[in-house]
Order: sequence, then C-alpha cells, then structure tokens
Amino acid sequence: MEKFIIEGGYPLSGTVIPAGNKNAALPVLAASLLTEEELVVRNVPRIRDVVAMLRLLESVGVAWDWRDENTVALCAADADPYGFDPVLCEPIRASFLLAGPLLARFGRAHMPPPGGDVIGRRRLDPHLDAFRALGAEVNLNGRYYIDAPAGLSSCDFFMDEPSVMATENALMAAALTPGSTVIHNAASEPHVQDLARTLLAMGARIEGIGSNVLVVHGRSELGGADYTIGPDYIEIASFVALAAVTGGELRIKDVNSDDLRMTRLAFGRLGCRMEYEGGDLIVPSGQRLRIKDDAGDAVSKIEDGPWPAFPADLTSIALALATQSDGMVLIHEKMFENRLFFVDKLINMGARVLLCDPHRAVVSGPRRLHGERMESPDIRAGMALLIAALCADGESEIGNIRQIDRGYERIDERLRDLGARIERVAVERVPA
Repeated sequence: MEKFIIEGGYPLSGTVIPAGNKNAALPVLAASLLTEEELVVRNVPRIRDVVAMLRLLESVGVAWDWRDENTVALCAADADPYGFDPVLCEPIRASFLLAGPLLARFGRAHMPPPGGDVIGRRRLDPHLDAFRALGAEVNLNGRYYIDAPAGLSSCDFFMDEPSVMATENALMAAALTPGSTVIHNAASEPHVQDLARTLLAMGARIEGIGSNVLVVHGRSELGGADYTIGPDYIEIASFVALAAVTGGELRIKDVNSDDLRMTRLAFGRLGCRMEYEGGDLIVPSGQRLRIKDDAGDAVSKIEDGPWPAFPADLTSIALALATQSDGMVLIHEKMFENRLFFVDKLINMGARVLLCDPHRAVVSGPRRLHGERMESPDIRAGMALLIAALCADGESEIGNIRQIDRGYERIDERLRDLGARIERVAVERVPA
C-alpha cells in the first residue's frame, strides 16, 4: 500500500508528453485474441489497468512481451478460452472485453462478472443484446455463459444505449464474422475509433468510424497488425486543470485537437483558456479563472453525455477546477449515480459544494483550500483530489493511490518534473 504526500501551492509549469489513451489500449489488447498472428501495439501506457489486462490475456494463452517502454507485442496463436482465472477479472471492468473476441473465434465466452470502479450501476445488457443479435445464446448462472457453437451471423441491430464497451465488444465480434453487420446507436468516442482502426489494420472493413452508425464487413480470418494508440484526451484535460488551478504555464505535446473540442468549451466556461501552437496545447500562466454565466445571468451548467458531449470521465476534474473559479456552476453527472460522492473530501478542504442529489452538485468559488488526509475512491476522483491538493495551502495525504495508478502513468514523477512537491511513500500495515 502506498500514499501521496503533497505540499500544495506551487505552480506547475513546463512541458508534458501525454500517455496513450488507456481506454483505447484495453480493447486493442483484447483484439489480439482475434488472430493467430502477432499484434504490435505502440504508445501503450504502463499503468495498473494495462498490467491487469495483460495478465488476464496471459491466463487464456496469449503470449506477450514489452518491446520497449510503451510497445507491447501479443500473439494469441495458442489461446484457450477455458483458461480463465476469475480472480484476474476483479480489478478491471475491461475484463469483459474478452467476451467479443473469444465468442467470435472460439464460439464460447464464459465470463465472470467484471470488476472496476464503483461509480454507479454499469449495465452489461447492451453487450449481451449485441451477442444475441449476432446469434449467440446467453445464460446467467453466477457467470455469463455466452455460446455460439454454430458460429455468429452478421446482422443489423440497434443498441439501447451507446455503451462504449458494448460497442467495442460488438465491433470485435463482428470483425471476425463474415458478412456485413450494422450497429446503430453505437458509441463513437476516440477510443472506439482507435479500436476500429486497429481492426482495419487487421483486415476488417469498417464504415462510419466516428459516427453512431457502424457498418462492419467482417472476415473469417484476421491478420496481425502494428498500431499506435492516440494520446489520452482525459489525461490531457487533467493536466490542463492542474496547470490552471496552480497558475503555471504548461505545454502539452502532440495532442489531437479534435478530441478536445468539447473539453475546451466546458473548461472555457470555467474561465480556463487553452491555446494551440502547431500540434501542441498551451495553458497560459496566471489565468484569472472566472465562470461565464449563461444568457440572462443564469447559473452556468456543465453536463456530460455520450460523445461528442462532455466526457463523463471529466466531471470530477471539472468540479475540482470549478472550486478555484470565480462564480457558481452546476455540475450535472448524468451517467453514473455514485461518481460525485467524493465531494465531501473537497468540502473538508474548504470547497463550497452543495450536493443536490447523486447526479448534481452546485459549486461556488473560488475557495482557498487547505491540506487534508483523503482516500481515492476511483481513478478520476483520485485525480480530482490530486488537483485540489496541489493548489491547497499546506500538506495533504491521499491514500489508496493504486486507483490513480490505474489510469495515470508515473503521475508523481511527471508532476515533480513540472515543479510539484509530491512524494510516494509506503503505508505501514496496521496489525489486526
């Protein structure tokens, strides 16, 4: 067990290179099960969730090795769908991403319930509906027994919600199913696009990438590929917020500006300016953060939704940023009913936050925060607490930092390079 000790009040300035998109890396790694040939994946973040996914793939017979710091090569020639270790599924929800490729290649996927962040109810029904539409039988008895002994069949189906992981599972299953499968109301996030482009490189043909209607022209066999994952737009936005609340000037290298359109609008509503210089994003120093009211002096609102709306993974980050902005804003988290429950920790630090209900919080700022002892409940709340601690007066401690490590690569080292006073220390276990 480890914790962060943070001395707040120092501006973060310098240059940072964003890690690869975590939410793209996990399904792309799972796609290695679709072929007997080698899949090389570049720009993979070295984080806990990636390590957990690689161990899970190894348990079903996938051989893998790191070619360099952020490049991993995988080969599923000897994959065995019977090798599942259910314990390895507990750390991450993305464990369920193995269902689609296992079902398409082997005709069966007997999956234990996935783990992951406890941020609210996260339905598996869209995944199961997609598999049924493709011709599989689904039975539940402690595990999810998904079988297609005669193989899958191409189809035309409508998802009852634009679930990211369900879209990814459907994409992988359809890519190894001959014929044309049409997926309506599909998710279109950048990580879904990364997976689709990986499948293109493996030999599938996919139309509509980036839209909510995907047409997958599947094949009976897919080949190997060499694919580079795009930069993590959630991490980029987290660094933007860190620079803004501490008053530093930050350059973030080689971003994809298209992935940041809504983030730029939402953060701009909180008074945070972002500028582009070539392929780099600049956060100017010494910003005076001021919330922009809606027309008629109405209280401004930031709400999340399916892509290209404001990402749900950034609501915690936006809330932490809002505590340092002059004015009042309503943060409306529509998708997960537990995500905002971390705000009590910000309130203990001195923030003015009124939690209206599980989905809505009113933030009034700016407030001078002070250091506190806290525990990280999930990846994004952990980063929100880190943002608050780095702009607070005095010393803060954040425990359970393995949650933050699940989504942010070497975050303490990279923050120190920008001028942060942060240390990672071991926590002594208390005897029972």
